[in-house]
Amino acid sequence: MSASAEVRTTKTSHPAPRGSDLPTCPVCADSMIAAEASAFLTDDVVSYLWTCDTCGYGFVTKHAFRRTVCN
Repeated sequence: MSASAEVRTTKTSHPAPRGSDLPTCPVCADSMIAAEASAFLTDDVVSYLWTCDTCGYGFVTKHAFRRTVCN
């Protein structure tokens, strides 16, 4: 009796958006996991405060998103 197996890659063609959007520290290149704080600037723009745990450098990012209407 012969057996066959299919080998699949674990590499995805489109990484998860949350995983790929996480910033790295511009000073020491350490990866950042969670923002220290966030605030709505407008109805569709959020600002995030990031502080590096390794070197202490802080910076702000902004994210604009589209609202989705559910039917």
